[in-house]
Amino acid sequence: MYLLIPAAGIGKRMGSNRNKLLLLVRSQPIIGWTLLAAQAASAIAWIGIISQPTDWPDLKAILADLKLTKPVELIPGGSTRQESVYNGLQALPADAEQVLIHDGARCLVTPDLFNSCAEAIRHCPGLIAAVAVKDTIKVVDGQGIIQSTPDRQQLWAAQTPQGFDVKLLKRCHAEGVRQSWEVTDDAALFEKCGIQVRIVEGEETNLKVTTPQDLAIAEFILTSRGF
Repeated sequence: MYLLIPAAGIGKRMGSNRNKLLLLVRSQPIIGWTLLAAQAASAIAWIGIISQPTDWPDLKAILADLKLTKPVELIPGGSTRQESVYNGLQALPADAEQVLIHDGARCLVTPDLFNSCAEAIRHCPGLIAAVAVKDTIKVVDGQGIIQSTPDRQQLWAAQTPQGFDVKLLKRCHAEGVRQSWEVTDDAALFEKCGIQVRIVEGEETNLKVTTPQDLAIAEFILTSRGF
Protein backbone atom coordinates (compact mmCIF):
# COMPACT_ATOMS: atom_id res chain seq x y z
CA MET A 1 0.00 0.00 0.00
CA TYR A 2 1.17 3.52 -0.83
CA LEU A 3 1.05 6.22 1.84
CA LEU A 4 1.11 9.99 1.33
CA ILE A 5 1.83 12.21 4.33
CA PRO A 6 0.89 15.90 3.90
CA ALA A 7 3.49 17.77 5.96
CA ALA A 8 3.80 21.18 4.33
CA GLY A 9 2.17 23.49 6.88
CA ILE A 10 3.43 26.02 9.39
CA GLY A 11 2.32 25.65 13.00
CA LYS A 12 0.56 28.99 13.49
CA ARG A 13 -1.78 27.70 16.20
CA MET A 14 1.23 26.05 17.81
CA GLY A 15 2.84 29.49 18.07
CA SER A 16 5.70 28.28 15.89
CA ASN A 17 7.33 30.02 12.93
CA ARG A 18 8.48 26.72 11.46
CA ASN A 19 6.90 23.46 10.42
CA LYS A 20 5.28 22.13 13.61
CA LEU A 21 6.04 18.56 12.53
CA LEU A 22 9.71 19.25 13.28
CA LEU A 23 8.93 20.08 16.92
CA LEU A 24 9.98 17.48 19.46
CA VAL A 25 7.71 15.33 21.59
CA ARG A 26 9.38 12.69 23.79
CA SER A 27 12.75 13.50 22.12
CA GLN A 28 11.40 12.64 18.66
CA PRO A 29 10.07 15.07 16.02
CA ILE A 30 6.30 14.84 15.54
CA ILE A 31 6.78 13.58 11.97
CA GLY A 32 9.17 10.95 13.31
CA TRP A 33 6.43 9.25 15.34
CA THR A 34 4.16 9.23 12.27
CA LEU A 35 6.91 7.62 10.20
CA LEU A 36 7.67 5.01 12.86
CA ALA A 37 4.01 3.95 12.88
CA ALA A 38 4.07 3.66 9.06
CA GLN A 39 7.29 1.66 9.25
CA ALA A 40 5.69 -0.76 11.72
CA ALA A 41 2.53 -1.20 9.62
CA SER A 42 2.97 -4.36 7.55
CA ALA A 43 0.57 -3.10 4.85
CA ILE A 44 2.58 0.04 4.05
CA ALA A 45 5.21 -0.49 1.35
CA TRP A 46 6.04 3.06 0.17
CA ILE A 47 5.90 6.48 1.85
CA GLY A 48 5.72 9.92 0.26
CA ILE A 49 6.22 12.99 2.46
CA ILE A 50 4.68 16.11 0.91
CA SER A 51 6.54 19.11 2.29
CA GLN A 52 8.15 22.42 1.44
CA PRO A 53 11.68 22.00 0.04
CA THR A 54 12.97 24.35 2.75
CA ASP A 55 12.19 21.56 5.25
CA TRP A 56 13.94 18.84 3.26
CA PRO A 57 17.35 19.12 5.01
CA ASP A 58 15.64 18.60 8.38
CA LEU A 59 13.50 15.76 7.03
CA LYS A 60 16.52 14.05 5.49
CA ALA A 61 18.29 14.23 8.85
CA ILE A 62 15.23 12.72 10.58
CA LEU A 63 15.04 9.93 8.00
CA ALA A 64 18.74 9.20 8.40
CA ASP A 65 18.26 8.93 12.16
CA LEU A 66 15.18 6.67 11.90
CA LYS A 67 16.84 4.28 9.41
CA LEU A 68 13.52 3.22 7.87
CA THR A 69 13.62 0.12 5.67
CA LYS A 70 10.76 1.28 3.42
CA PRO A 71 11.33 3.62 0.46
CA VAL A 72 10.56 7.25 1.30
CA GLU A 73 10.21 10.03 -1.27
CA LEU A 74 10.12 13.78 -0.57
CA ILE A 75 7.50 15.57 -2.68
CA PRO A 76 7.16 19.38 -3.04
CA GLY A 77 4.14 20.74 -1.20
CA GLY A 78 1.65 23.33 -2.43
CA SER A 79 0.21 26.46 -0.84
CA THR A 80 -2.78 24.50 0.53
CA ARG A 81 -3.33 20.95 1.75
CA GLN A 82 -5.44 20.34 -1.36
CA GLU A 83 -2.59 21.42 -3.66
CA SER A 84 -0.11 19.35 -1.66
CA VAL A 85 -2.15 16.16 -2.00
CA TYR A 86 -2.58 16.85 -5.72
CA ASN A 87 1.22 17.06 -6.02
CA GLY A 88 1.54 13.85 -4.03
CA LEU A 89 -0.83 12.00 -6.33
CA GLN A 90 1.25 12.96 -9.35
CA ALA A 91 4.37 11.61 -7.63
CA LEU A 92 2.91 8.17 -6.87
CA PRO A 93 4.53 5.22 -8.64
CA ALA A 94 2.71 4.32 -11.84
CA ASP A 95 1.41 1.02 -10.46
CA ALA A 96 -0.35 2.61 -7.45
CA GLU A 97 -4.01 1.58 -7.48
CA GLN A 98 -4.98 2.63 -3.95
CA VAL A 99 -3.47 5.21 -1.64
CA LEU A 100 -3.73 6.14 2.02
CA ILE A 101 -3.39 9.80 2.98
CA HIS A 102 -2.45 10.57 6.58
CA ASP A 103 -1.78 13.93 8.19
CA GLY A 104 1.74 14.08 9.58
CA ALA A 105 0.39 15.87 12.66
CA ARG A 106 -1.59 12.76 13.68
CA CYS A 107 1.55 11.26 15.17
CA LEU A 108 -0.30 8.95 17.59
CA VAL A 109 -1.74 6.75 14.85
CA THR A 110 -1.08 3.05 15.41
CA PRO A 111 0.22 0.51 12.88
CA ASP A 112 -3.05 -1.40 13.38
CA LEU A 113 -5.09 1.55 12.09
CA PHE A 114 -2.86 1.86 9.04
CA ASN A 115 -3.29 -1.86 8.39
CA SER A 116 -7.09 -1.88 8.83
CA CYS A 117 -7.50 1.09 6.47
CA ALA A 118 -5.17 -0.51 3.92
CA GLU A 119 -7.27 -3.68 3.96
CA ALA A 120 -10.60 -1.85 3.79
CA ILE A 121 -9.68 0.36 0.82
CA ARG A 122 -9.25 -2.75 -1.33
CA HIS A 123 -13.02 -3.23 -1.12
CA CYS A 124 -14.42 0.29 -1.59
CA PRO A 125 -13.65 3.45 -3.61
CA GLY A 126 -13.02 5.67 -0.59
CA LEU A 127 -12.88 5.64 3.20
CA ILE A 128 -11.95 7.70 6.22
CA ALA A 129 -11.00 6.75 9.75
CA ALA A 130 -13.44 8.42 12.12
CA VAL A 131 -14.79 8.21 15.66
CA ALA A 132 -18.34 8.68 16.86
CA VAL A 133 -19.00 12.08 18.42
CA LYS A 134 -19.59 11.92 22.18
CA ASP A 135 -20.50 15.55 22.79
CA THR A 136 -23.79 17.21 21.93
CA ILE A 137 -23.10 19.47 18.92
CA LYS A 138 -24.76 22.85 18.42
CA VAL A 139 -25.07 24.67 15.08
CA VAL A 140 -24.78 28.44 15.67
CA ASP A 141 -25.07 31.56 13.55
CA GLY A 142 -22.57 34.42 13.20
CA GLN A 143 -23.83 36.01 16.44
CA GLY A 144 -23.32 32.83 18.47
CA ILE A 145 -27.02 31.99 18.64
CA ILE A 146 -27.90 28.28 18.50
CA GLN A 147 -29.81 27.38 15.35
CA SER A 148 -30.14 23.60 15.71
CA THR A 149 -28.93 20.47 17.52
CA PRO A 150 -28.09 17.65 15.09
CA ASP A 151 -28.67 14.03 16.05
CA ARG A 152 -25.43 12.92 17.71
CA GLN A 153 -25.91 9.33 16.51
CA GLN A 154 -25.32 10.51 12.93
CA LEU A 155 -22.17 12.54 13.70
CA TRP A 156 -18.63 11.26 13.32
CA ALA A 157 -15.37 13.15 13.78
CA ALA A 158 -13.15 12.67 10.74
CA GLN A 159 -9.56 11.56 11.18
CA THR A 160 -6.88 10.19 8.90
CA PRO A 161 -5.79 7.84 7.35
CA GLN A 162 -8.17 8.38 4.49
CA GLY A 163 -7.99 5.89 1.64
CA PHE A 164 -8.94 6.17 -2.02
CA ASP A 165 -8.84 4.59 -5.43
CA VAL A 166 -6.01 6.53 -7.08
CA LYS A 167 -7.65 7.02 -10.49
CA LEU A 168 -10.88 8.24 -8.90
CA LEU A 169 -9.07 10.60 -6.55
CA LYS A 170 -7.02 12.09 -9.38
CA ARG A 171 -10.26 12.63 -11.30
CA CYS A 172 -11.90 14.29 -8.30
CA HIS A 173 -8.90 16.57 -7.75
CA ALA A 174 -8.97 17.59 -11.41
CA GLU A 175 -12.67 18.40 -11.07
CA GLY A 176 -11.92 20.39 -7.93
CA VAL A 177 -9.37 22.48 -9.82
CA ARG A 178 -11.80 22.99 -12.71
CA GLN A 179 -14.61 24.16 -10.42
CA SER A 180 -12.37 25.99 -7.89
CA TRP A 181 -13.60 23.88 -4.98
CA GLU A 182 -11.85 24.47 -1.68
CA VAL A 183 -12.06 21.52 0.71
CA THR A 184 -10.32 20.54 3.93
CA ASP A 185 -9.98 16.84 3.19
CA ASP A 186 -10.02 14.54 0.18
CA ALA A 187 -13.22 12.77 1.24
CA ALA A 188 -15.05 16.07 0.61
CA LEU A 189 -13.95 15.92 -3.05
CA PHE A 190 -15.43 12.43 -3.33
CA GLU A 191 -18.66 13.68 -1.71
CA LYS A 192 -18.91 16.60 -4.15
CA CYS A 193 -18.42 14.18 -7.04
CA GLY A 194 -21.14 11.85 -5.73
CA ILE A 195 -18.80 8.97 -4.84
CA GLN A 196 -19.52 7.03 -1.66
CA VAL A 197 -17.03 7.19 1.21
CA ARG A 198 -17.30 4.69 4.04
CA ILE A 199 -16.26 4.97 7.68
CA VAL A 200 -13.54 2.84 9.27
CA GLU A 201 -13.48 2.93 13.07
CA GLY A 202 -10.67 5.27 14.09
CA GLU A 203 -8.87 5.62 17.41
CA GLU A 204 -9.70 7.98 20.27
CA THR A 205 -5.98 8.66 20.75
CA ASN A 206 -5.44 9.51 17.08
CA LEU A 207 -5.56 13.24 17.74
CA LYS A 208 -4.14 15.95 15.52
CA VAL A 209 -1.33 17.85 17.24
CA THR A 210 -2.27 21.48 16.61
CA THR A 211 -1.75 23.43 19.86
CA PRO A 212 0.76 23.35 22.73
CA GLN A 213 -1.94 21.58 24.78
CA ASP A 214 -2.06 18.84 22.14
CA LEU A 215 1.71 18.43 22.48
CA ALA A 216 1.32 17.79 26.20
CA ILE A 217 -1.45 15.24 25.58
CA ALA A 218 0.66 13.51 22.90
CA GLU A 219 3.58 13.26 25.31
CA PHE A 220 1.33 11.71 27.96
CA ILE A 221 -0.07 9.13 25.49
CA LEU A 222 3.38 8.20 24.17
CA THR A 223 4.65 7.83 27.74
CA SER A 224 1.71 5.55 28.56
CA ARG A 225 2.66 3.42 25.55
CA GLY A 226 6.15 2.96 26.98
CA PHE A 227 8.05 5.40 24.73
